[in-house]
Amino acid sequence: MTSTPTGSAHRDGYVPFPADAAAQYRAAGFWAGRPLGDLLRASAHRYPQRPALLDAEGSHSYADIDAAADRMAHGLLALGIAPGDRVVVQLPNVPEFMTVLFGLLRAGIIPVLSLPAHRRAEIEHLARLSDAVGYIVADRAGDFDYRELASTVRDAVPSLRHVLVLGEPGPFTDLTSVPRDGGELPEIDPGDIALMLVSGGTTGLPKLIARTHDDYVYNATTSAEVCALTEQDVYLATLPAAHNFPLACPGIFGTVGVGGAVAFVGDPSPESAFAAIERHRVTVTAVVPPLAQLWCAATEWEEADLSSLRLLQVGGARLAEVNAKEVTPALGATLQQVFGMAEGLINYTRLDDPAELLHTTQGRPLSPADEIRVVDGDGNDVAPGAEGELLTRGPYTIRGYYRAAEHNARAFTPDGFYRSGDLVRRLPSGHLVVSGRIKDVINRGGENVSCDELEEHLLAHPAVRHAAAVGLPDAVLGEKVCAVLVVDGEMPTLAEIKSFLTARGLATYKLPDVLRRSDKLPITAVGKIDKKALRAES
Repeated sequence: MTSTPTGSAHRDGYVPFPADAAAQYRAAGFWAGRPLGDLLRASAHRYPQRPALLDAEGSHSYADIDAAADRMAHGLLALGIAPGDRVVVQLPNVPEFMTVLFGLLRAGIIPVLSLPAHRRAEIEHLARLSDAVGYIVADRAGDFDYRELASTVRDAVPSLRHVLVLGEPGPFTDLTSVPRDGGELPEIDPGDIALMLVSGGTTGLPKLIARTHDDYVYNATTSAEVCALTEQDVYLATLPAAHNFPLACPGIFGTVGVGGAVAFVGDPSPESAFAAIERHRVTVTAVVPPLAQLWCAATEWEEADLSSLRLLQVGGARLAEVNAKEVTPALGATLQQVFGMAEGLINYTRLDDPAELLHTTQGRPLSPADEIRVVDGDGNDVAPGAEGELLTRGPYTIRGYYRAAEHNARAFTPDGFYRSGDLVRRLPSGHLVVSGRIKDVINRGGENVSCDELEEHLLAHPAVRHAAAVGLPDAVLGEKVCAVLVVDGEMPTLAEIKSFLTARGLATYKLPDVLRRSDKLPITAVGKIDKKALRAES
């Protein structure tokens, strides 16, 4: 079902793979020339009556979901959203995420996948940066009304013409009214941008990561091979589905590619997630270390049947060895440590790795074409086994952020290696041990909190003269966010600071957990804030 190719205006600011590298990746078979939407189409042809999506109402076949994706694509195009246009998608973990995602891909419309926790600061930035013409949201989550956020963003971003709402639409368009029948769909160039992921925001506001059909199909399908996924597997999207981890590592795309079934859970607590595992006979899911610890502990009081679970992936932050050793005895599943980034490189422990590697490393690269360097502060390769910054390039790692030329000059080497900011050691087996970050970022429960961004918002408070954000060790979150303030007059309370930051549109996971007052901030010999000293004092 194809017609005219997509346009090219959306590629302005996109950094492509060099022509020689792209040719090598195609010749080697890493890039198969398949659009992402074809993963669903092929499985629908092969397994039309197998369940593709499981929800509270039962199962939905591949034939049904394939048809629903086509109808969503036709409906979006009928609204006047054109191939190559960008649409910000901010949906929770609901079944509709799947048809919206594949509908956009089939239409050649580029989804900008934001997180449910993002608020005005992030959404306005992403919509403006991408020149988004559409915004797809749920009506509300708990006490938060996304329709109010949509009104604010629409007023602030001139390009935004369409707001589609799942649930009660208010003044906007009901998402369920969009699908319609149609004829041919646009021809998709596998080398074109398929979707945009959001960076962890380690240096200010998040960057956009443009992933192509070619590189993301390889990302998902090869991950599925590493995880031994088959059509018998059931994948539970436990983490926010817009994250690279539950999306394509192997996640939703990898599962669909082999003909397995996907289920969603909006609440990752043991009570909710365990019930979903039991109800859907889930075989694979992915969590961050704090959730892994909580789930292991919860087996003491939750009585759900978890016997179907064969593989628990843990990533987003380093899993301590003592916690890694708890997973299989508590949950009965094989542990797989995953260390990756939305920019590309993914490392997995393999299913047949010995226990020592499984418990103490964060895996080895997915692809034989992944190029890895571990370098010192001057960019020189360190001795084997020594600690250094991880640099990488390969068939599914971007060569630059979207519309971020100035930042790209710092984030990538002249020969195209991505500077990850992660400190690692590489073992003789090729496995990596992650020891920390060189960037000023706090990893709070698997979410990256940019200290620069938080400090900028804190300094906007009228009482704050100087501000520093540091991460403090936390048994549950890994790190918690501590804000150290030098203030004029009375010290604001933590609740007041949180309210102030929330009013500025900051995502809730970026808010301080702890507040400290200081007469002055310690300074290093080169005049920078001494974060090490602050952490010691806090």
